[in-house]
Amino acid sequence: MRDLRINRHRHLTAMRAKASPWHALLSAMVVVAALVWLLQATAAFAAPQIPDLQGRITDAANLLNKEDREVIEAHLKTLEEQSSDQVAVLTVPSLGGYSIEEYGLEVARKWGIGQKDKDNGVVLIVAPNDRKVRIEVGRKLEPTLTDALSSLIINNGIIPSFRRGDFSGGIRAGVRDIKDALLGDEEEVKERRKGIGNGGGGQGADTAALIFLALWIGIFLFIMYQQYKQAQLPSNLDPRLQDQRRGRRRRRFGDGNVIIIPGNSGNWGGSDWSGGGGWSGGGGDFGGGGASGSW
Repeated sequence: MRDLRINRHRHLTAMRAKASPWHALLSAMVVVAALVWLLQATAAFAAPQIPDLQGRITDAANLLNKEDREVIEAHLKTLEEQSSDQVAVLTVPSLGGYSIEEYGLEVARKWGIGQKDKDNGVVLIVAPNDRKVRIEVGRKLEPTLTDALSSLIINNGIIPSFRRGDFSGGIRAGVRDIKDALLGDEEEVKERRKGIGNGGGGQGADTAALIFLALWIGIFLFIMYQQYKQAQLPSNLDPRLQDQRRGRRRRRFGDGNVIIIPGNSGNWGGSDWSGGGGWSGGGGDFGGGGASGSW
């Protein structure tokens, strides 16, 4: 009996020894598969959150008003018709912790702006919460839209408007400069932006501020005048006559308690736009050329 148990134990041990290599291999394969899945999931989670391309303009941060959007769309369409170069505009609220350079290159490569054999694409990216802007330039456009020219457009054409809170106007100006540069009007762009920027844009901003201040002062004085005229009504006048006089003044001048705030009456937000009619990139490549800026 004792010999039988010993023989059975030896038989089981031998079977386990034969099965152990396969068991180890299977376990190793399971571990490797789990690690691959974990790495893929981590990479997907860590990748920049890039909006889907909606056309020449993808305004995810809702910065463009209707008028400027129409002008920008026309500029970009004209550029593509005349040169085949493609330019896309992207606004995002935030870069999600990435640098504007990393984010810009990921956007350009994912969207594939420009033709595959020409690498003639450009992406203008604006992230207002991070106060960052970048012009990402396709490989074969780098000799034309150089890093220095891209920086000039950003610092002297786009950022001055952004500092005044005019994101829509700044993007419009930047697109115009990019279009002109790609069509061969580099000197015109440089001349247009000469003296504008960190040191030269103050005069226009000061003039606009003075006009705005004068307008508010005029509104304030008008309201005070209306209040004064109402206060001059005789206190012993019949209430019905007082109401009639006040009614005539309201019909002539409006209610003295209503303040009219001047501002842009355009449709802000771009929510009525459907996404460029199926426009898309053609597989252009990017190598990191371009320039960035902040305000």
